[in-house]
Amino acid sequence: MAVYLVDKPNGAIAASVANMDIEAKVVLIKDGVYLDPSTMPGKVYAMEDDVHARGLKERLAGKVTTIGYPELVDLIVADKVINFA
Repeated sequence: MAVYLVDKPNGAIAASVANMDIEAKVVLIKDGVYLDPSTMPGKVYAMEDDVHARGLKERLAGKVTTIGYPELVDLIVADKVINFA
């Protein structure tokens, strides 16, 4: 099980790699919140600050779980991290 930190420039590569992990936890960060969460495997999270800064709250509602930095730290501490940012 791993946490995949995904920004937009590497979204396709991240999705491809994460698809090999049936327990993937994908965290969309920065411009990664523009990516289609349905292309990502496993549980998909998005950084709340990035979602709000880009005005995407309505578009992502029900598709991702928004999290803050404390929750991100919990995910990072609990699992292996693969960074695509």
